[in-house]
Amino acid sequence: MGQDEIKYGPDTSGKAPRFTGISTFMKFPHTNDLEGVDVTVVGLPFDTLSSYRSGSRFGPSAIREISGFLRPANGYHKIHPFRYLSVTDYGDLPLLPGYHEDTYEIIEKAYTKIAQANVVPIGLGGDHSNTLAELRGLAKVHGPLSLIQFDAHGDTWDNYWGKKYTHGTPFRRAMEENIIDPHTSIQIGMRGTLYEPDDFDEARGFGFDLISAEQVREMTASELAQRIKARVGDRPVFFTFDIDFFDPSVAPGTGTPEVGGFTSAEGLTYMRKLTGINYVGFDVVEVSPSHDVSQITSLLAANIAYEFVCFQAVAKRASVTELAK
Repeated sequence: MGQDEIKYGPDTSGKAPRFTGISTFMKFPHTNDLEGVDVTVVGLPFDTLSSYRSGSRFGPSAIREISGFLRPANGYHKIHPFRYLSVTDYGDLPLLPGYHEDTYEIIEKAYTKIAQANVVPIGLGGDHSNTLAELRGLAKVHGPLSLIQFDAHGDTWDNYWGKKYTHGTPFRRAMEENIIDPHTSIQIGMRGTLYEPDDFDEARGFGFDLISAEQVREMTASELAQRIKARVGDRPVFFTFDIDFFDPSVAPGTGTPEVGGFTSAEGLTYMRKLTGINYVGFDVVEVSPSHDVSQITSLLAANIAYEFVCFQAVAKRASVTELAK
């Protein structure tokens, strides 16, 4: 795809300083137009189902604001993604605090529409409960999905206080609804205190491949990538990234921090090797700006979202190269 065929892309800093203007993600144009779009960034400002510290409803705006720091080209992948992709900022969905059923319906409807247009969404959370509705919308188009989850918590508990829908239960519900296949899904980085000693084993019993933080550290990044790719194969994949995967020393702005986590360098190294997968959606969740320090958590989340964009650009570059042969 030539540059003249790209419908939407970010404004360049050559026109104005990056800190000026309306804070869309990386200065992507804000539009709900899906024609000619490859990827769109979607704000999910909902945190009513957080179990402890709230505030992630303000995550999307914080991530967008700090994303002005990011430059367009990716040195690791040797790619300028916006020469291959048309990318927009869809804006925030009008989610309703206190009403998760209505909120889920809004997300599901929007994600179904996005998927039907063959556009890949990148969600900015918001708490992790939103991911269930994202999966519902995408599964209507793509069928049951495989899940790649970077997280400190498995989020497969059955309930909190007798309630089935919280940010600690989305993947239990998704499994029960048959919108993800646990036998082709993988959870990476789990750690911290538990409700029961065998909580991780329970998730494995459901069929998930769960790799604890301690096990991750015994692997090289290439070994981890091989295991993930073997697990999901060529199936449609949703990649969900909870910011509490990182240690609170580098990502303090989150509702459920867990010590013993990963550095930003480790996290980026692990995920950058995950190209060549059939992604149909992404999200980065649980950024809570009120607990952040100097915007470092929001900046890290913005970089994660940018890496998601680059995954799609690398895939598009490969397809263009193949067609040119």
